[in-house]
Amino acid sequence: MSNENSFDIVSKVDLQELNNAVTQAEREIGTRFDFKGSKTKITVEKEELTILSDDDNRLKNTIDILIDKMVKRSVPTKNLDYGKVEGASGGAVRQKIKIRQGIEQDISKKINNLIKDSKLKVKSQIQGDQLRITGKSKNDLQAVMNLLRGAELPIDLQFTNFR
Repeated sequence: MSNENSFDIVSKVDLQELNNAVTQAEREIGTRFDFKGSKTKITVEKEELTILSDDDNRLKNTIDILIDKMVKRSVPTKNLDYGKVEGASGGAVRQKIKIRQGIEQDISKKINNLIKDSKLKVKSQIQGDQLRITGKSKNDLQAVMNLLRGAELPIDLQFTNFR
């Protein structure tokens, strides 16, 4: 077993970096002219963002600013699950955005099938909300990484524990 190489496929959002991106976005919103006198606010509660704004246009602009800050801080934006825009008090609008942590079961199965269809000599195991890929050749493991980077998946993947 010592000649086996492996790595884990995970999908995690660094919540500290997300908080930093939210802080930067709020700071930019506070200084922008088009947001003067606005009640726009971004709150983070565990694994959910809530954006409150005066109207739909400012809400969309706030989301654009937030995504821009997230990209600059290398926080994956694919892991955001946007809720519907709902009305709030005083004519304001609110949108909740869930942050997906871990790989869901159906996506794990899709990744498993992609790896099996590639005919590479590796084994994949679903371990809760992550996958472990093992194989004798490091080249095969790197080929799996490249395959998954090129695949159109609804979440962002990270590769950890490469041994």
